[in-house]
Amino acid sequence: MSMDLKRILYVEDEPDIQAVAKLALESIGGFTVEICSSGQEALDKAPSWAPQLILMDVMMPGMDGPSTLGKLREIPGLSATPVIFMTAKVQPAEILEYKALGALDVIPKPFDPMTLAASVSAVWARAHD
Repeated sequence: MSMDLKRILYVEDEPDIQAVAKLALESIGGFTVEICSSGQEALDKAPSWAPQLILMDVMMPGMDGPSTLGKLREIPGLSATPVIFMTAKVQPAEILEYKALGALDVIPKPFDPMTLAASVSAVWARAHD
């Protein structure tokens, strides 16, 4: 019996992509989404907001996705929170690298707003079956 996914922390530096993803995840997926515009903001917000899943862009100014993931893993209570990376870099070797870092999976960018929620749900279901 898998736990229902409700709370997603979404880390993305581009406001237009943030808006599309939040709308897609909330209106189609029925999720509650909290947006962070940087890795540092995610580290500041995640402990108190306690997301069930973190959806994170790989390429961000300042602290990139993999660096942010490493720091999240050092925070008590977030060490096991699943992370899905979103990136345009989806060569098999790159995906293996992200999974080796501890990412649950990778969702390609640009994503289709109509199927984003289903993609996230599918990854969540695979991890919790």
